[in-house]
Amino acid sequence: MLALAATLPAVAQARPADPAPAAAAAGGGGAVMQVNTGRGRLITLSRPMSDLFVADDSIADVQVRSPTQLYVFGKKPGETTISATARGGAVVYATTVRVGNNLDSVGQMLRLTMPEANIVATPMNGLILLTGTVAAPEDAAEAERLVQGFVGDTTKVLSRLKTATPLQVNLQVRIAEVSRSFVKNIGVNLLNRHSTSGGLLFGIDSGRTTGSSIANATNPAGQVIGTTYTVAKGPGRTTLGLGGRILGMDLLAAIDLGETLGQVTTLANPNLTALSGETATFLAGGEIPIPLASGFGAVNVEFKQYGVSLAYTPTVLSDGRISLRVRPEVSQLSSAGAVTIGGTTIPGLTTRRAETTLELGSGQSMMIGGLLSNSNDNSVDKTPWLGDLPLIGSLFRSNAFRRSETELVIIITPYLVKPVNNQADIALPTDGARTPRDIDRVIKGELGTGASGERRPVPTMAPPRQSAPAIGLSAPVTVAPPAAKPSKPAKGVPAPGFSN
Repeated sequence: MLALAATLPAVAQARPADPAPAAAAAGGGGAVMQVNTGRGRLITLSRPMSDLFVADDSIADVQVRSPTQLYVFGKKPGETTISATARGGAVVYATTVRVGNNLDSVGQMLRLTMPEANIVATPMNGLILLTGTVAAPEDAAEAERLVQGFVGDTTKVLSRLKTATPLQVNLQVRIAEVSRSFVKNIGVNLLNRHSTSGGLLFGIDSGRTTGSSIANATNPAGQVIGTTYTVAKGPGRTTLGLGGRILGMDLLAAIDLGETLGQVTTLANPNLTALSGETATFLAGGEIPIPLASGFGAVNVEFKQYGVSLAYTPTVLSDGRISLRVRPEVSQLSSAGAVTIGGTTIPGLTTRRAETTLELGSGQSMMIGGLLSNSNDNSVDKTPWLGDLPLIGSLFRSNAFRRSETELVIIITPYLVKPVNNQADIALPTDGARTPRDIDRVIKGELGTGASGERRPVPTMAPPRQSAPAIGLSAPVTVAPPAAKPSKPAKGVPAPGFSN
């Protein structure tokens, strides 16, 4: 506690107060007073005081001018408490003093450099808190850099600035895939039959012989008149067959030749817009039913999504960069991996999916996933020992070769976007499309007509109508347009109704 009599001689050393807060009134219990380092304020009390208390005089100190006036001046950045009481113990004045470095100059500097922003700099425990609104995230980062350079590196600047309008992010995803396959099959099939006079029957059956046969040809009387050779087509594209009697044996040979070339190209480009901090999803495809067995013989149906889907959560950072949690997926029905349950065939799904978190600037692109696959499969089906014999061993073996090549790339590009005010600025796929007339549909076989680049009708603003001048207190009378033939408006002048 500082006695009033002990502090009165120090009045001559008090620093002059700022003119703006010089008339500050007392009695604000729990109020907060901001003072710059090396500056002071004159406080006028509502009634005389007898005792004065300063919590930390190294941050802010007090000099008493009179029982009803005192000076408060800041020494170093920080926060302290000042209380003044009357002779009976009643609280005359109590406040919390926050001392910062050139707070008034910081506000003036921000108003000068960023007049369109509404920023408030507040000192708190040795740091400066920036609050308010700015037009864009890059303005918040610029304000933080300006204040940090103004107060120096010894004072920490904490920014809690917000954008005046919500930020929206449009994400473009490109999924491109090229898959090539090459399959070659060479199958050798051999069927032999030899019967001796003693009734011994000897035969060889190698490879695919389903549908191929060697049988006796008989006449209507049932007498054997020759041999019939039947060659069935194999699984390949071409089957070469040869049959005859060699060295007293019936021999039937078939060679299956097949070669398959395939190429699949997939390009998906989904686009989706979401508010910063919110999650958006997109699906262009469908759902397939999958039966699931449950208790007591009941069957439940569960649906599985397929097609082009996209889910992402954007977060716009203070410097304008965009943090993304993205999950694109492309899936399609496939016969590979299909299963049959209870007479119902459930197709398989070929899926390409990526899920990751990354940070980009508006308009920047990054490849978040890629695949380069090259596989070769070579198989030989042969008869043991006989298939290893030189030359003749080729009659007892078949070979198959398969090569697959796949290249997949997933690229994302985020954009900070704003809505458009004119509907004509947005082009639709249906612009210029028209339903064909009966004669075009029947005679020409057209399915649809239209003109490339033609725009659809959109609403337009009607020009304001002006009234004739009125005299006295009479109400203004709207001048009716003349009953003449309406003329075509000049080019570039908006007309009421829909545009052509």
